[in-house]
Formats: sequence, C-alpha cells, structure tokens
Amino acid sequence: MIRMTVVIPVWNDRGTLTHCLQSLERQSLQDFEVVVVDDGSTPPITLQAASCKLQARLIRQDHAGAPSARNHGARETMSEFVLFCDADIELVPDALSRMVGVLDAHPDASYAYSSFRFGWKTFRSFPFDAERLRRMPYIHTTALIRRTHFPGFDEALTRFQDWDLWLTMLERGHVGRYIPAAL
Repeated sequence: MIRMTVVIPVWNDRGTLTHCLQSLERQSLQDFEVVVVDDGSTPPITLQAASCKLQARLIRQDHAGAPSARNHGARETMSEFVLFCDADIELVPDALSRMVGVLDAHPDASYAYSSFRFGWKTFRSFPFDAERLRRMPYIHTTALIRRTHFPGFDEALTRFQDWDLWLTMLERGHVGRYIPAAL
C-alpha cells in the first residue's frame, strides 16, 4: 500500500500546477501518489503538459469548490496519510519526509504542519496550542494528516475551511505537531 497521497485541487490553473508537480518530483521521499482533482476547469486540466516524470492520476468533477475537490480526492485513495496541496504550492525537497518523520515519531499526533512562505513573506506558525487554535487560524491547509483521523472538509464553507477542519479534529481529540520550518 502507498504510504501517502498528495491531493491537488485545481480550478482554471494559471500555470502554477506545473511548478507544484515539479516540486513533488524533487521530494527525497518517493513513497506517495498524486491525485489531481480538476474542479470543473475551462478548458479542462491536462497533466501531460504539467509534468513528464511524475505519475499522477487526474480526476474530474463539476465545479464545486476546493473543499469538495479535496474530499473527492481523499475518497478516491486508500493511503495511510493524506496531504492537501493547492496547485500554487511548491514544497521544499524534504517536506514530505520531514512530515512523515514527525508523525512516525509522534503516534499521538493526527497531523504535522509547518510555517509557509507566500512570495517573499514567511508566515510563521506556532507549536500546537488548542486555545490559540480556537482564537486564530495558524495552521495551513498543507499539513500531513492521518487518514483515519480526517473528518473531511465542510463543503458548505467558502472561507476558513482549513481552520474549520483543525477545529473539528480538535473537538474529536486530534492534535497536530509543529515542524519549526517553512516547508
């Protein structure tokens, strides 16, 4: 069984998917599958133009939004871990191995997360703190989650779907583990 699935929701890609897939090609850990969910793009997404080395599966759905596309991708796979990676994300080469390493070392944690960069700016996260999480959304969508603890994204929400996911998991007794780096 494949250890990890990377689910990439895409709607009307503006050229970022290629860079995202290339960053996955460069990962030091290679025990993962990639599922790209085309959320009703016009024209439809094609993977041939996006990447020549990476094996990725393409799933299409009518446009229903990123939470729906993420859930659809997760339902179509069976791996131990799932990572949701938007098409404009580029991961550093050891991102997947570091996240898996943290969850392997901490079986009490349901997900591993890090800080992230957007352009030139670094958005620093914090060590897991339930009270802080209730007050503010400081955990990015791109966190590695144990599939058995993943409740699904609320498809009715148009904003803060990731914050809602972490709060739902917290209500169920699931906590995260912070990696102090921008991955």
